[in-house]
Amino acid sequence: MRTTMMVATGLFMVGPFLALLASPLDAQETNPTHPHLGHVADGWRDTPEGMGFLPTAVAEARVAAQHAAFAARDLENLESMTRHADHVLHAVDTERMAEGPGHGYGVKRAAEGVIAHLGMAMDHQETTGNIRTHGNHVVTSTRNTLERVERIASLVGRIQAAGTAAEAAPLVQELDLVATQLLEGEDLDGNGQVSWQEGEGGLAQAEQHMELLLRGEGLREGQR
Repeated sequence: MRTTMMVATGLFMVGPFLALLASPLDAQETNPTHPHLGHVADGWRDTPEGMGFLPTAVAEARVAAQHAAFAARDLENLESMTRHADHVLHAVDTERMAEGPGHGYGVKRAAEGVIAHLGMAMDHQETTGNIRTHGNHVVTSTRNTLERVERIASLVGRIQAAGTAAEAAPLVQELDLVATQLLEGEDLDGNGQVSWQEGEGGLAQAEQHMELLLRGEGLREGQR
């Protein structure tokens, strides 16, 4: 009997705990667009650790920025620059560079998932104005990120082809800058802040507007 009571007590304790761990999107899926939002924000079946597409993109972008900084640390060492440039490429696009220290998914693939699933939510007949508005902001910043991935791939190709450290150094410095912009975006208009708009926003702005989107749908604390 004592064992039975302990098991019952354990289940009683674990139940609420698991409920706390459950995604708000799982608990409140009242709109058919919401599962797509969950795939972007909270989880997808083939991502590292089952993360959402946007957290996956952010995690890979952090690896890219870290190794771009490593590459720029010694601008007289061609071998170090090319090695870390390869690591940056792996973090952004595993199809172009299969091996490296990233999570094995790549910024590009994750960003494409963000755009695809938000597109499905935005195009759904039961979408909301909130999803359209903030979804557009997230998608725009994420498309900026994909453009930066292409710039990074081009720079890495040129670094790999460089014959001397002096030739590679300015390319590595540019790589470091663009890799940082994957997350931070770029203040193109010089107004002192980075917006979600075309050419400016990065993954940080995508995260910000995804959070606003989820709150507007009542799927996060701090909802309207």
